[in-house]
Amino acid sequence: MPSERKPSPNEDEFFAKRDADLMKAQRARLDAARDAEERHSHYMKCPKCGGLLRATVFHHVKIDRCPDCNGVWLDAGEMEQLEKVREGKVDGFVKSLFGLAR
Repeated sequence: MPSERKPSPNEDEFFAKRDADLMKAQRARLDAARDAEERHSHYMKCPKCGGLLRATVFHHVKIDRCPDCNGVWLDAGEMEQLEKVREGKVDGFVKSLFGLAR
């Protein structure tokens, strides 16, 4: 005769913990997928008007420009690169005035 075996309290705890861990992992995967989709939907979009940004070169520095609103957007470090270009041209101009140009 088959006996109906009652699960011990430890078994209940084990399965409850396992189910909670599986649900937590599934939530984490779903959150990561949502975050990735959110990032992808904003990639190369103008923060001002939502138009598609186009990468363009300005004084040897690659910048992002919006053709719709004419906004210009710089990535990290691009402002410093533009400042160095500007300083280099001013420095070269001053040196050329005094005959010190390379």
